[in-house]
This record gives sequence, C-alpha cells and structure tokens, in this order.
Amino acid sequence: MQPIQVGQNVVIGENVTFGENVSLGNNVIIYDGVHFGNGVMVQDNAIIGKQPARAKNSILPEVKNLPPAKIGSGCTIGTSSIIYANAELGEDVFVADLATIRERVTIGEKTIVGRGVAVENDCKIGVKCKLETNSYITAYSELGNYVFVAPYVVTTNDNYLARSSERYDHFKGVTIHDGGRIGANATILPGKTIEKDGTVAAGSVVTKDVEAEMLVIGSPAKPVRKVPETQLLKNQ
Repeated sequence: MQPIQVGQNVVIGENVTFGENVSLGNNVIIYDGVHFGNGVMVQDNAIIGKQPARAKNSILPEVKNLPPAKIGSGCTIGTSSIIYANAELGEDVFVADLATIRERVTIGEKTIVGRGVAVENDCKIGVKCKLETNSYITAYSELGNYVFVAPYVVTTNDNYLARSSERYDHFKGVTIHDGGRIGANATILPGKTIEKDGTVAAGSVVTKDVEAEMLVIGSPAKPVRKVPETQLLKNQ
C-alpha cells in the first residue's frame, strides 16, 4: 500500500487497495475490497463500496456480497456522496457533493456527475458525459458518449406505475446515444430512445423515440426541426 493522506474518523475495510497520492477527507467510510487508482480525492463524509440494502417488498432479486467498487485514477468523489459496491468509475470522473451512484453502474472517463444526481442500479454511462444538478438516471438506462443531461431531468422505467405483476417483465430504462442532449426539467418515459445528437427542449415530455439530429419540443414532445450543423457532435 502506498502512503495516503487520511483525515479524521476514517474507516477503511479489509483488502482495500490504494494507488499513489490518494487523499481521504474526514469521516470517510470505505468498505471491503474497494480499489483506488492514483491521484483520487475523496472528500468528507463520502461512502465508497456500500452494499445495497433491499426493501422487504422490493421486486429486485436479493444479492449478497456484490464485488467491490473500483475508482479510476484521477477521480474526485464529493462530500457526502455514496458509491455502491460493484460500481466502476473510469479515470478522471468527477462526482459532485451528495451524488449517489448505485450498484452495477459503470461510468466512463472524464464524465461529470453533478451535485445531487442519482444514477440508479444497472446503468451504463459513457465517456465525457455531463449529468447536471439533481438529474435522475433511472435503473437499466444506457447513455452513450458526450451525453448532456440538464438539471432536474427525470428518466423513468415503469410504464405500469407500480401496479400489476405484469410490470415485472417490462422494466426498461432510457437509451441516449452519443451526443444526445436533454434540457432542464424534461421527462423521458420508459424505454424511449434518443438517437445520436437528438435533442430534447427544456420542459418537454418525451413519449416517443427521438430521431437522430432532431430537436423535439413540448408535451408530448414533437419534432420541430433538425439540430443546427454547428451544434452536431462531429463539428465540436
């Protein structure tokens, strides 16, 4: 184990491995087996590698002792954020204060997870994405690379609104392909796909798939025009 900087009241479980130049703030809790790359900064009160607790009436299967979390080199983990077991962060991921990253989530390098963001279980987030303050990424979602999600965006995965056993076989999160962008306070309904460079205006409700390079607006969201050439990912 390389020397690390450790604050007060830090709890480190068994078989935790650290790269070089790792900094742990005060009151940090690190569960068994977590792996840290080089140059990771964990700020006060963060919790890394937490095993998920399951409600008695949860529809999720009970899983015991998930594999440890992995934190890539250069990551920053903000104050009071929680990263669950079996989550994996690529290099230079920035997790802001009060964010939650659930189990079986992967996040690509240089992605920003903003303050208060929740990324639920079984999600895949690409590289250089930006998930802004208090956005919500529902379970079983997949985001490509360079995806932008504005503040207070809500994604959903249950068309049955928690009624009837039929829903158990139909949970599906959202899919946002490379360069997809969603404006503030938009809502994306379960299973919908936003194709490459598809763009959702602020406050819209997406009830149908969004075509590539198309801007949709309204409730329900409807296509209005192509995204300008200067805004396309290939021209950045």
